[in-house]
Amino acid sequence: MAEYQRIEYRIGKDGKITETVISGSGPNCTLSTAGIEKALGAVESQEFLPEYYEGEEYLSTSETQSLSQQS
Repeated sequence: MAEYQRIEYRIGKDGKITETVISGSGPNCTLSTAGIEKALGAVESQEFLPEYYEGEEYLSTSETQSLSQQS
């Protein structure tokens, strides 16, 4: 059965889009948003919520990742 995930999008006055996966954990968060991110354009930065690191298999020493993609 597929896991339900709530994704929130905020669009600022400057056109910047902020995406937050609220009810997901682990790499499934990034997998569920990959399609729309590709359609929206370049990802400027990415910060993972603590839920991303839940469970022993997702432990990491880095909690923030910045990405730069070319169009």
